[in-house]
Amino acid sequence: MRNPVPPLPRPPSSRQGVTCPYCFAVVSAQRIPYRCRGQAGRRSGCAPVLDKELAEYTGSTAGASLPPVFEAPGGRARAECPACRQITGSRVCPECHNPLPSAYCDSPGRIVALVGAKNAGKSTYIAVLLHELMNRVGTELDASLVACDDRTIERYKRDFARPLLEEKRLLPTTASAATSPREPLVYLLTRTLPPRTRFSRPRSESICLVLFDTAGEDLRSREVRDLHLRYLEAADAVIFLVDPLELPAARPAVAGALPEAAGEDPDSEPINIIARVTEALRTRHDAKPGERLRTPVAVALTKIDVLRPGMLRQSALHRSRAGSGVLDLDDREAVNEQVRSLLHEWQAGQLDTFLGQQYADYALFGLSALGGIPEGGRVGAGGVRPYRTEDPLLWLLHRFGMLAGARPQGS
Repeated sequence: MRNPVPPLPRPPSSRQGVTCPYCFAVVSAQRIPYRCRGQAGRRSGCAPVLDKELAEYTGSTAGASLPPVFEAPGGRARAECPACRQITGSRVCPECHNPLPSAYCDSPGRIVALVGAKNAGKSTYIAVLLHELMNRVGTELDASLVACDDRTIERYKRDFARPLLEEKRLLPTTASAATSPREPLVYLLTRTLPPRTRFSRPRSESICLVLFDTAGEDLRSREVRDLHLRYLEAADAVIFLVDPLELPAARPAVAGALPEAAGEDPDSEPINIIARVTEALRTRHDAKPGERLRTPVAVALTKIDVLRPGMLRQSALHRSRAGSGVLDLDDREAVNEQVRSLLHEWQAGQLDTFLGQQYADYALFGLSALGGIPEGGRVGAGGVRPYRTEDPLLWLLHRFGMLAGARPQGS
């Protein structure tokens, strides 16, 4: 049995209005335009026209011939097209004309950014995390995960799910956004929450997951970062993925388990990656010198499966998370302290120190997306066996007031 702990109050967001999860323009909910339903079968409606704003965003006219966009005051869920009189509920960003889900407009979600160096395993993490949210973890949380556009659906299947989960092939290293611009994967995670009182009804809240599979070299150039990683400045929370093999003192713990590292690269060192992102966040929040940022930050060591054999059996990282639909606060604290201890043991204590100096709210995690060591460019014989991949997101849901915490009775 567990003693329930109510969800935390939602921390305030510095944004005013709705932030587009594609171009990150901020617009008042009362001024979001609509797209006409258009013609379909025998239904009369406006004919498709070239949407110049959408074509400019995507860099192509393919798929940009759509029913026109129109403005209507009031910020209602539905509006009447002034040209054809059809009623529509399709709302779009006024800047880039990408679709904005109704739930996101009515109850603006929190944008979570994912950041990591070149070899941190971001692509694999994205593929596995989304699969877990669509299945096991989603069922546990009574949550739905819905792609916000057709491009997200197609890219997830083509670049992530099919090669890794179906064909069992390891995902290739991501090309730089400077030479291969990419679309974000944009999802709306909506969770049904219990009523606040015995007389009220269940309610739902949403969080927007905007995931970029960014190459490590994209974080070296200020110009490329500002152009392709603008979501950092719009983020309400950040998940940093850290490859423990980029911590030199950790490598002896996995000697022989993985190929030799291909030479040290200062731009791939976790402290340098996190410092660059922190600079962008401090600029966005106009933070004063010495002021700690209030943006919640989750820092996760990936590939923890290759490190677990060297840990004591009583280590918190030897335990699987109990799937109880709440955040186990005792387990969370134990894992946090275990990872902190590992960082200091591996002479990477400055990472923990820097996070404490820069952020008022951060937590440490250990996870593995594959759950085993790859073999010859393919997933290991045991298949994909994710271990605690959802932990950072569950902690963020708790910070956003969307997930209750719990402690064992007597603790």
